[in-house]
Amino acid sequence: MSAAKRVLLVEDNEMNRDMLSRRLAKRGFEVGIAMDGRAGVDMALTGNFDVVLMDMNLPEIDGWEAARMIRAGEKGKRVAIIALTAHAMQGDREKALAAGCDEYDTKPVDFERLLAKIAAALGTKT
Repeated sequence: MSAAKRVLLVEDNEMNRDMLSRRLAKRGFEVGIAMDGRAGVDMALTGNFDVVLMDMNLPEIDGWEAARMIRAGEKGKRVAIIALTAHAMQGDREKALAAGCDEYDTKPVDFERLLAKIAAALGTKT
């Protein structure tokens, strides 16, 4: 990677936030953090992020609605959104894609699989 890719992690669980942000930073990503859906939408639409990792079960605004709101903004049309959820139910992947997410992954996060999905969203190699 030439310039560090910017990842916005929208996650309300402190342990998940800490683990993912540290591991992403070690891989050379610049990581922004939002702890609820409203802050995630604001940061995604005002920052210059390449990828948004969106927890779907969030306070303030859930991840489904936050993804729709990001997509409605001009900057939101250019950012990749990857949905993350611990409550993987049949149809959730389709629901996430319909809300505007580019990809979907389950928790607990398999970090190598997530990196591959980030790389695919960015059009790069891991």
